[in-house]
Amino acid sequence: MEDTEEEVLLSDDQKLDIAKWFLLNSPPGEIQYVAKDLKSLLNDEDVYRRAAAEAFPLYNKSNIICLHFPNRSGEVLVSSFSEISEDEYLDPRTAQVGKVDHVRQICTTMRPATDEELPSPYIEEYRCALDAEISKYVEEAYPKGVFSVYCTNGKDAEDCGSDFELVVVITATRHSPQNFCNGSWVSIWNIEFKDELQTVEVTAHYFEEGNVQLDAKHECRDSTIFQSPDDSADSLMNIIRHHETEYLTSLQASYSNLPDSTFKELRRKLPVTRTLFPWHSTLQFSLTRDLEKELGIEK
Repeated sequence: MEDTEEEVLLSDDQKLDIAKWFLLNSPPGEIQYVAKDLKSLLNDEDVYRRAAAEAFPLYNKSNIICLHFPNRSGEVLVSSFSEISEDEYLDPRTAQVGKVDHVRQICTTMRPATDEELPSPYIEEYRCALDAEISKYVEEAYPKGVFSVYCTNGKDAEDCGSDFELVVVITATRHSPQNFCNGSWVSIWNIEFKDELQTVEVTAHYFEEGNVQLDAKHECRDSTIFQSPDDSADSLMNIIRHHETEYLTSLQASYSNLPDSTFKELRRKLPVTRTLFPWHSTLQFSLTRDLEKELGIEK
């Protein structure tokens, strides 16, 4: 009697969960490739559409992708900080809102932001000053970097005496699939302006991903004095520059040691024969001869 393997049939909900997992765990810049393969493997248009509709918005926001406006008048970062609705995202620099097709990863239309969607003139003065300083830094430090500065709390404040919060988001990507090299960098700076304490508290979170799903994450905290918009922006920029430079330097040192540390530990120190392979004299080995001997083939 022959053993037969029972075919395991998955429900549509199980297929949906698996498809979403693969989409959400796609490396930077590769979700469209993953989606194409998934669509072919699923062979079920309805399940694929449901998985894409649920996974793409989450993926786009977690990776903070950058999309150009249709007329190229600006760009918008898709993030929780810029989200107006599930498919509308604010670009505070141009005071425009872009409508996003998450699955196609394009900005389809744009409109002017309303007064309710923008911070007060008092907050905007601080936001613009910081935006200008960040622009200089990103241009210098990140050749393909983009950024945005958002007001996430207290945007209706009209004058001194009110607390408010700004968030700086810096993102840079390198997509080179033909060279099997895709990666992304994101740094998020949460800045709390506390008027009563006359301080500005800065909390950062940065992370980096690569095509081997190598993730690096780091958090830091700092503070400075609450000053005028221009002086505050200058102080904050110095803080950001210092911490990012320090962290990038430490990352570079860690990566340079990977071949002799982490990657070395992943390799088998000796082959299963427990003898080193004689790279200096490989002529003594013949794959063809060994195969002929194993198969009993004689010339």
